[in-house]
Amino acid sequence: MGFFDRLKKGLSKSRGNLTERVDELVENTTVVDDDFYEELTDILLLSDVGVKASTEIIDELRERLEESKIRDAAAAKQVFKDLLTEEMNIPRPPLSWPMVMFVVGVNGVGKTTTVGKLAMRFQEIGRSVILAAGDTFRAAADDQLAIWAERANVPLIKHQPGSDPAAVVFDAVQAAKARKADLLIVDTAGRMHNKKNLMDELGKMRRVIDREFPEAAVRCMLILDATTGQNGLNQAKVFKEAVEINGIILTKLDGTAKGGIAIAIRRELNVPVWYIGVGEGIDDLQAFDAKQFTEALFS
Repeated sequence: MGFFDRLKKGLSKSRGNLTERVDELVENTTVVDDDFYEELTDILLLSDVGVKASTEIIDELRERLEESKIRDAAAAKQVFKDLLTEEMNIPRPPLSWPMVMFVVGVNGVGKTTTVGKLAMRFQEIGRSVILAAGDTFRAAADDQLAIWAERANVPLIKHQPGSDPAAVVFDAVQAAKARKADLLIVDTAGRMHNKKNLMDELGKMRRVIDREFPEAAVRCMLILDATTGQNGLNQAKVFKEAVEINGIILTKLDGTAKGGIAIAIRRELNVPVWYIGVGEGIDDLQAFDAKQFTEALFS
């Protein structure tokens, strides 16, 4: 099964919540009017696009349809679909080497697994990768990351459990520079977004990277669990304040009917979604493509 088919399958719950409702609305609408816009807003809200983003999207849709003098619901649906694609289509900054991917997020979103999958993706395209075990609190984190490092055949820099994560980052940066690695991926401990001391610790780790590896492009990647919906968006806002977020990796999209969170993230944070996960397999983490995502959602 190709990724588009896996994406379609993974988005089946969201499709039931969004696309099928839109289709039903279009079928039952003879002419686009205020009721049509109101129902479409409700559909977006049910898909976890959020109040602010939903209202702004519908306002933009109304403006476009009035400009084009479109009153037919089927034609309006295509404009709506194009608008959603545009909403999510923020270009990612180009990859440049050396690069550090600094991976953050709350507990249980799949950070360590995602770090492992990223290592395999980049190693498979010929990039030299080093992993840093910056999660020194969770007992099994090192072991889990070591398995991924072995699978990807990449070095792992780690310290004793309970040690200072910033010290791990320091050593990992020195190793990356000495070995002229293309990519250093730093795993970090899951932390609740409302724990200031833990968020400050992320800032400390980031400062080590910036100070010791100024020649590297740093990409701070926030892992969000799509099933948490609007709560994930609240997490993202706090993380963005603590450490500059360059991109989102959205996991567990196959487990939610609220795939609209991808739209909400773009509208609220103006941060691109870099990768999406629609399953447990290595190939189920893929680069995000807005057009492909919308096509899969509406197909």
